[in-house]
Amino acid sequence: MSARDGSGAMFDAIAPRYDLLNRIMSLGVDQGWRRRTVDAVAPALASTNPSTSTSTILDLATGTADLAIAMARRWPEAQVTGLDPSVGMLEVGQKKLAATPNVRLLEGDARALPFAAASFDAVTMAFGIRNVPAAERVLALAEMARVTRPGGRVAILELGEPRGVLGPLARFHVHTLVPRLGAWLSGAREYRYLERSIAAFPAPEQFAELMRVAGLRVLELSRLTFGACCLYVATPEARG
Repeated sequence: MSARDGSGAMFDAIAPRYDLLNRIMSLGVDQGWRRRTVDAVAPALASTNPSTSTSTILDLATGTADLAIAMARRWPEAQVTGLDPSVGMLEVGQKKLAATPNVRLLEGDARALPFAAASFDAVTMAFGIRNVPAAERVLALAEMARVTRPGGRVAILELGEPRGVLGPLARFHVHTLVPRLGAWLSGAREYRYLERSIAAFPAPEQFAELMRVAGLRVLELSRLTFGACCLYVATPEARG
């Protein structure tokens, strides 16, 4: 039986070349998107959670830990936890942590986080919520709201359908070139999933509404690179 599309097992198959493929297929733009995400959670790191002695950050769908490492370097005194369902991706990420001792990587599922309520100053997720089954996305978002402290930040970075003047060219890149290039370079047909999952993902305003339903107050919705990627920034709603 083949691995479910978007599952940890599916990403195990492409883990060894995941970083290289991302750089090539996004023309390096994905690194700038991650920097925007790091900046988005900065307000929550300006003041530490009063219940802890150090700032705490959770990076969901951490993959090979690029975003977790970027945040650990920005805030070397913070404790960064990266969580992902793919053991193969985590193994690649672990090899990159020599210079960032303030990162720990764990296997886990965003829909059932093994952490206490309000235990993180910031929670991030880059290119991962799209891989959660549609019927369970609100559950994953509610978990993010639960583990983020009051006044903390949740930042979600996700691919979308490009729009604008250069939208047709960008859509050709996403729907035609990226899957073919990924399959050719990696020998993995899983990159066809990328095209399908982007097309099926809700429009930005619809996804922002899902965040609100899950208990997150949306502070920012930014379309990046003609809408090829969107950054959603939120904070937990006040708990009764």
